[in-house]
Amino acid sequence: MARRSKLPVPPRPNTDTLLEAWGTPVRQDLLELALIHRSYANEAGGIAHNERLEFLGDSVLSIVVADELYHRHGDVPESELSRMRAATVSQEPLAQAARHIELGEYIYLGRGESTHGGRDKDSILSDTFEALVGATYLSVGIEGARATILRHLGFLLVHAVERAAEQDWKTTLTEFAFNHDLGAVTYEVEGEGPDHQRVFTAHAFVASRDAEVGQGVGTSKKHAENAAAADAVARLSGEKRVDEQGEKRD
Repeated sequence: MARRSKLPVPPRPNTDTLLEAWGTPVRQDLLELALIHRSYANEAGGIAHNERLEFLGDSVLSIVVADELYHRHGDVPESELSRMRAATVSQEPLAQAARHIELGEYIYLGRGESTHGGRDKDSILSDTFEALVGATYLSVGIEGARATILRHLGFLLVHAVERAAEQDWKTTLTEFAFNHDLGAVTYEVEGEGPDHQRVFTAHAFVASRDAEVGQGVGTSKKHAENAAAADAVARLSGEKRVDEQGEKRD
């Protein structure tokens, strides 16, 4: 108890305002767990943290958003629906939704994360948002969770088509590789730096090439992989255009 008392306290430890903004009742024990980041749990002696709820919330978000997009866009093919879903439930848009309810003000963080801007870090905000969705699902069931998700992600779903064209580079690279017989896409990711300032570098590969085809950097593995995929699409598309011009000249 003494050890935990030395840890940072969130700017808003009282969650009444958060629940009001969330708009759905959440069991108090689950709410408290959803707000405990791993960095805090480790420094508090290995108490439970929110990653299991995050895992559950991620799945609930995926099915609810997929269902909504399926019914909103009846003439859109599966590949485009996949891009639209990814553009709605990926790190950056979920962090936006978390900022709308000032979620960062309620998260229990370790000293390093608390000192170095963790409350406004996309990765922490999006993960905590997912954990809160998981806690909501366990508290009120799938229909209550669905209503909550649509209420908070509605501003993203309205622009899902445009966002899909900009964000989901991993799906775009996979489709490009398939369409041009480049083989399966894989990624290798390296991380460096302290936990509160972790930086990841991702390298994208296709089975038909001996060297990497793209590289990207981000504050999470997902972000780094997406950046590497964007780089790979740009490089491979450029090569294709050069090849096509050569064929036309011949």
